[in-house]
Amino acid sequence: MTERARGGEARAGRWLATGGLRPTRQRMVLAGLLVGDGRNRHVTAESLFEAARNANTKVSLATVYNTLRSFTEAGLMAEITVDGTRSYFDTDVSDHAHFYWEDEGRLSDAPRDSVRFERLPAPPEGAKIVKVDVVIRLRKG
Repeated sequence: MTERARGGEARAGRWLATGGLRPTRQRMVLAGLLVGDGRNRHVTAESLFEAARNANTKVSLATVYNTLRSFTEAGLMAEITVDGTRSYFDTDVSDHAHFYWEDEGRLSDAPRDSVRFERLPAPPEGAKIVKVDVVIRLRKG
C-alpha cells in the first residue's frame, strides 16, 4: 500500500470515528472515496456506486444508499434535495448555499457568505427552525 493510500485510509477511519461509526469494510471503502483525499465533494448514491465500481470494489447500490444514510444520520454528511426525486450528499456539513446546474445535473458550492438573510419567518407554534437550505438553480445561457 502506498503512503498516499495509507493516508486516505487513516483519514477515512478518523472521519468514521468522528461520527461514532464502526469502520466496516464497506464504510471504509466508501469513506475513502468520499474523504480519502481530504477534499469535500457532492455525490449522489449512483455516482458513489459508480466510483466504487471503478475502484474495483464490490458493493451494491442498496449498500451505498444505506451507508450514505448512516453517514448523514451520524452528522458526517449533509443531504441536499434538489427535487422530489434527487438527493446529493455533501461531505462539507457547514452551513453554506449551493448552485444546482440543471443542464448538467451537478451540485457545487456557492461562494461562502454570499447569501444573507435579513429575517426569517416565525415558525408555526410548537416548532423551531433547525436549518435553512439554499439551492440556487442555474442554466447555461
